[in-house]
Amino acid sequence: MAAAADQTSEDSLLGGKLMLRQPLRGHRFGHDAVLLAAAIPARPGEHAIELGAGVGAAGCADQVLMNPPFNVPHRPSPDHGRRLAHAAMPDTLTRWIDTAARLLRPQGVLTLIWRADGLADLLAALVSGFGAIAVMPVYPKPGAGAIRVLVSAAKASNAPLSLLPGLVLADSDNKPSAQADAILRHGTALALTAR
Repeated sequence: MAAAADQTSEDSLLGGKLMLRQPLRGHRFGHDAVLLAAAIPARPGEHAIELGAGVGAAGCADQVLMNPPFNVPHRPSPDHGRRLAHAAMPDTLTRWIDTAARLLRPQGVLTLIWRADGLADLLAALVSGFGAIAVMPVYPKPGAGAIRVLVSAAKASNAPLSLLPGLVLADSDNKPSAQADAILRHGTALALTAR
């Protein structure tokens, strides 16, 4: 029998349209990866690079997408892979955005998902090299504060910031909202663009 670290499961995404093999222990995909993939405005013939691919649920240059680790390491996981995927050092966001800026051509698009309570830090990290910043809050349910933000930004753009209507993941009965269901089960794209 294989060691627990070598064991994998096959899990379906997008209502069974995509099968993902991932480790049973350690980092596993979540809603963030699917939301990030849905927010990429890639066109036929463009190239996309995913930084921090995790188990590869979001991505398969004109586009850079990323879901960087964003948790403060207060009680790090004993699992090395999970710890790397979730715990962020104070300069993590800046380093990842700088890497994306080096990979993108002018007007190339960076799309990422981040903690909602870290939006000020994210905007400060983007201000020197990006514009046309579009921010979409992600709410767990109606009336709750945002838990994530999906953000798109164009390199070397002077266009202003736009705050988009938010995405609510669940209704008041804790069932997936119609919009979340369309994205998470049926692969519907999110209208998040910096172009």
